[in-house]
Order: sequence, then structure tokens, then C-alpha cells
Amino acid sequence: MGGGEGERGLVDTLSKKDFTTDQEVRWCPGCGDYAILSAVQGFLPELGVEPHKTVFVSGIGCSGRFTYYVDTYGVHGIHGRAPAIATGIATARPDLSVWVVTGDGDGLSIGGNHLIHALRRNVNIKILMFNNQIYGLTKGQYSPTSEEGKVTKSTPFGSVDHPFNPIAVALGAEATFVARTIDNDRQHLTEVLRQAAAHRGTAFVEIYQNCNVFNDGAFDLLRDKPQGSRSQIRLEHGEPILFDDDMRCVAVGDNGRLIVANVDDVSPDSIVVHDVHGRPSLAFALAHLSHGPTEPTCIGVFREFGRPVYGDAMEDQMRRATERLGKGDLSGLLHSGDTWTVR
Repeated sequence: MGGGEGERGLVDTLSKKDFTTDQEVRWCPGCGDYAILSAVQGFLPELGVEPHKTVFVSGIGCSGRFTYYVDTYGVHGIHGRAPAIATGIATARPDLSVWVVTGDGDGLSIGGNHLIHALRRNVNIKILMFNNQIYGLTKGQYSPTSEEGKVTKSTPFGSVDHPFNPIAVALGAEATFVARTIDNDRQHLTEVLRQAAAHRGTAFVEIYQNCNVFNDGAFDLLRDKPQGSRSQIRLEHGEPILFDDDMRCVAVGDNGRLIVANVDDVSPDSIVVHDVHGRPSLAFALAHLSHGPTEPTCIGVFREFGRPVYGDAMEDQMRRATERLGKGDLSGLLHSGDTWTVR
């Protein structure tokens, strides 16, 4: 940011309070959204971006309330359209820090098309997907990420749908930053947010979020101690993928497939070293390493790479058009050709 000493001094003294509204936070007691909100409010001052230069856009769902609780500009959009709204804001105002808050239902059901196109375009926005594997706001129907056989009010005999893997979806859309974290691990969540904010382009972050009313315990294997620390496969760029006190690892098995194995049972050369800038096949394989959060699962940054940002490309195109054709006259264009007056 630019500005004089007065503005810089204000930015340097930002605190969590500057990003906290006077609105009563209204989620179910014990909801994982509280932890995410607190972590985001505590993290935002690090960016040095003032609240009036920050925009949060949300869709419909429990996560949609987020915009009322963060004291920035905010848009509570319609179902699934948050990425489209955010695309317009970020393209028209590249000076703003634009964040999207969505859920697994909002972002992967009615909003699935908007999500993948924002990812492929590489708009300079940060997308936080709260994944609780259920429709919480509408009282417990199965969602696009609910596991097969899930018994809910809308699937009393069990869901027959195969669930989406949000990380794999983002990687398939060639998102330039893809990560996963957990609601109750503030340190890990904050570090992932920090890396997402530093990324130029679309950053997609899936956050496992416990819905203690309609899907309680879905992520217990990863969230609760001590099994959480034993089952989280933490991805660190440039480091061997080890977990469970370095007793287990991710290794290359038969036919090049990635497997979870005991360190003592495999050759050290077969243990995978994570590379966020590497080939997409590595990130995709890591995304499919588990069948869900009921077994050891990868968290952290899966992939990050550079690609032209959508807003930058548009600005460059407009600049070149202006140089070639001269500054346009919008009013003249609108009133040219066949026009008529309605009386």
C-alpha cells in the first residue's frame, strides 16, 4: 500500500479488533465456524491492508454469515455466486484484497460452475471453503462431499452419490494454489492463510469444519488429540512426507502409486519429498491418498505455481486497445447506430 506516514502508521497498528464487527455472532454453540472466524480476524492485521481495502464475499449457508462478523466491506451474495461476484470486484478494483467464503454445498453444488471458472481464470481472490460434509443451514441434508451411504433427512436409506474431492476438483481446474487445513488447529490454519494471502492469483483453501449438530465427529480422526497428530499427513515443501512421529510415511509403491507405509518397511529412496511447485500428478495423487477424513489424510499446501492473473491480463488488453484505437467514448457508443426513445 502507498500513502504517507499517517496512513502507514495506521496500517502498522492494525489489530484483531479492527476486523471485528459489533454484530452478535450467531452460529450453533460449538460450531467450527467460530474457530475459523477468530483465526481469520486475528490473521488479517498481518497483511497490513486496512479494512476499507478488504472485501469478503459469501454465498448461502452457515458460512454466509461470515461477512457480517468481519469489519470490512462485504457482500452476502446469492447461492453459489460468491466466486462470480468476487471476480467482478477483483477485476474492477485490483487494489482491493478480495476473499470468498463458501461451503461445500454452496461452492460445489449450485456454485460448482462458478467455482471452477474462477479457479481456471486465476482471478486474484482467496477462496475459503468450509467443508462440513453436510447442509447445516437447511438442517442436515447430504451435501456434494458427504460420504457414500450417508444417512440424512434427505437420504434416509443412505446416499448413493459418490462425493466430490474438493482438492482434486481445484487441481483439475488448474488452480494455482490449492491447500487444506482444519478448523481447530489455529497455528496450521493461520500458516495456510498466510501462504494463500501471499499468492498472486486464485488461492483455494479447503477447511475441514465440524458441524456439531448435524455431522458431529466427521473429522475426529484428524481434529482430536492424540489421534489427530498421528493421522495428519502434514505437507511441507521440500521435506520428506513423514507423519505419526516419523514412524509412517508416504512412499512410491508398485507401478508408481503412492502408498502409506511404515518407514521401516520401505527404502528411504522411495519416501516422497513434497514439491508444491512440481508436476500436477504428485498433488493429484496426494489428494487421492485417502478416501476421506476417516483415515490418514494430507493437510497443507498441495500445489502452488505461477500463471497470468485474470485481472492483469484484462488490464493489459484494454491498455493495448486504447493505444491502438484511442480512448473510447462510452456515451457515444451507447447512443450510436439504431436507437429509439420509449415514451
